[in-house]
Amino acid sequence: MRIRAHHVRSAALGAGVSATLCVPLAISVAAGADDNVVISRGRPAIASSNTGSEVAARANDASTVTRWVSVAGPGTQWVRIDLGSVQRIERVRLSWASTFAKTYRVQASADGSNWTDLYTTRAGNGGADDLKRLEGTGRYLRVLATQRGRSSGGYALADVRAYGPAAKVLPATAPATGSLVSGLEDGRKKERALQLISSAENSTLSWRRQFAYIEDIGDGRGYTAGIVGFTSGTSDLLAVVTEYTRRKPGNALARYLPALRAVNGSDSHAGLDPGFPAAWRAAAADPVMQRVQENARDTYYFNPALRFARSDGLRALGQFAYFDAAVMHGVSGMRAIRAAALRTAKTPAQGGDELAYLNAFLNARVAEMRTEEAHSDVSRVETAQRMFLRRSNLDLTTPLNWKVYGDAYRLAG
Repeated sequence: MRIRAHHVRSAALGAGVSATLCVPLAISVAAGADDNVVISRGRPAIASSNTGSEVAARANDASTVTRWVSVAGPGTQWVRIDLGSVQRIERVRLSWASTFAKTYRVQASADGSNWTDLYTTRAGNGGADDLKRLEGTGRYLRVLATQRGRSSGGYALADVRAYGPAAKVLPATAPATGSLVSGLEDGRKKERALQLISSAENSTLSWRRQFAYIEDIGDGRGYTAGIVGFTSGTSDLLAVVTEYTRRKPGNALARYLPALRAVNGSDSHAGLDPGFPAAWRAAAADPVMQRVQENARDTYYFNPALRFARSDGLRALGQFAYFDAAVMHGVSGMRAIRAAALRTAKTPAQGGDELAYLNAFLNARVAEMRTEEAHSDVSRVETAQRMFLRRSNLDLTTPLNWKVYGDAYRLAG
């Protein structure tokens, strides 16, 4: 098994953490482009949210009287139109209602997961935006609104029209349903998050095969064990064995509780060698022990990270970024990274741009990782989470492609 860079579950960041925003500049467009034909009208549409009957389909029904309206409040919202097949997109016309987006992007995607910006602006002022001379292709067109133009309400689009070369008329199909816009509270999204964590922690997507994992990886935290790397030096391994013993008294690990209490906070194996690793591996086959590990993971890391991310108005990618930071640095460390990010960017709940805030959070995370040699490889951020962010995949929609420690991974669905 790969020797892994492991957790720093500490309460404070190293000094000098900074974050630099990397948001694309607005692209100016000139009038005079050919109108071609409307390729979006009547095509299936979905949205991140809607208010009452003002659903996504109202934004491309050829009427400027009807409209799509998102839920009220700050944060990222979007409307997406399925063009039926990959099309050339040369012009997009948006008609905003009274609650418009100040910062938004018009994007295209071939798969509904990886998005390319056709147009971005931080200076939206409502009304009609006629975006000409665009150059892009995609089956899906999305308007991603990340900052409101007014202090109240959500976002409202009366009309979205995409233009391109004359194309074959495509039959209408049912809009996508399911977990596309959900967060990690959705079981399928949580499973993706656990597989992403496992690729970094165990170099495999099969996280359920890691209950028996145990070794000292030389990071100063003693033994590292289990599905998210509980350690004998940071109290969570002690908590797992304590709870397992409460549920199943007399188990083979119970005799090591005094030693685990004694070595907590150090890298010592005193009282644990030579028998503890073998006892751990044997106990890991017990379904009771497996449930204890999963409950500990959720109680100590997943649930707190999800609560913080929701309160900050983050979608699935941001929720995962908080979770991964909590696994490596502890919840206190994740909060310190968040505090560093807040010095340069606002959360969506504060009215900030979600893409800009997550970029700041990842910058702060990388800066903290580099304060310790064990975490000098930052690929779990730069070639995984950062790649999803650059593709504007805020909902962790599959397919997902990423690399950790140079190894490539893919989740198709």
